[in-house]
Amino acid sequence: MFFSSYIVFSEEGPQQGDPIGPLLFSNTIHPVLSSLETSLNLGNVDNVTLGGTVKAVASDVAKIVKAGTEIGLSLNVSKCEFIAHKDFQVDDALLQSFHRVELEDVSLLGAPLFPGAELDTAWDDRCEDLTRAADRLSAIGAQDALILLRSSFSAPKVLHLLRCCPPADHPVLGRHCNLSASRLPTHTSLEPPLRQVRQQKLPLPARRSVLP
Repeated sequence: MFFSSYIVFSEEGPQQGDPIGPLLFSNTIHPVLSSLETSLNLGNVDNVTLGGTVKAVASDVAKIVKAGTEIGLSLNVSKCEFIAHKDFQVDDALLQSFHRVELEDVSLLGAPLFPGAELDTAWDDRCEDLTRAADRLSAIGAQDALILLRSSFSAPKVLHLLRCCPPADHPVLGRHCNLSASRLPTHTSLEPPLRQVRQQKLPLPARRSVLP
């Protein structure tokens, strides 16, 4: 790869698009992640999520910074988030430099974790995506439209939301169901039975907390 007067040789680390790149990177940072002490420790390539007491999280972040320096990695503080409720105070200087995020605005790998503004925005985006896709799918055949709706534009993203943050009685669910019911027969030549349409619009049961 040529950059101005510089030449970057391919043997100098994984390149973008290299299928084995994520594996090599994950193997490199795995010993660091295994040594952390927080009760919640999730790693997805270069995205790491830690959860626990302030002392444990601050200690593990310091470990990551130190270990990263030794292997040529640096922590991008501008992309780091500190998630806590509004009244929570933290004294660690490094954690204070992270972007503060309230619980209702938290999302992890594209999925909101709690009811609130982030979940509302996610469902609005799904409705907009479905409306835009349905308008454009009218220009192609019904079979191709059905495949795209089932595998790309509708079902996978909706199921991702439902699995990560069950939105019991969310008002946008009705709008999304109406869009699906009205657009499906038009673009796929399939008319869902009335019973299935009614089942689709049934409210989701609210989650219950079981007290000891």
